[in-house]
Amino acid sequence: MIQKSLLLVVAIVAVFILGFWLGKTMESRAEGNDRVFELRTYTANDGKLEALHARFRNHTTELFKKHGMTNIGYWSPKDAPLSQNTLVYVLAYPSREAASKSWDSFRNDAEWKKVKQESEANGELVKKVDSVYMDPTDYSPMK
Repeated sequence: MIQKSLLLVVAIVAVFILGFWLGKTMESRAEGNDRVFELRTYTANDGKLEALHARFRNHTTELFKKHGMTNIGYWSPKDAPLSQNTLVYVLAYPSREAASKSWDSFRNDAEWKKVKQESEANGELVKKVDSVYMDPTDYSPMK
């Protein structure tokens, strides 16, 4: 009788552990499948690229974090003419919906509005913004 009770307890614990593990595995896969990346390319107005870099360096990246955006990386093209006016960066979000919510809260952030206004006292920094949302491929090391 004790062996049957012990076997039953072991079976129940094993099912519980298996269920928990499967749930976490499925949850991770679901989160991974929804994660989205955004490639953004900014074309600065003439003579404003350094001011744009300063705004990102000193304010924008931290504000992105505050609003749930993950800073993946920031790049400057090496060759002219893009090296003279272009900033390229990638952000990540848990989902496309999260990206939309993050951008809405970022744009309405009082600190962002103040930083933008102060950094553009001598004219707008950005002439053009291109944005592309991307899903990682099944063979991408970054998902």
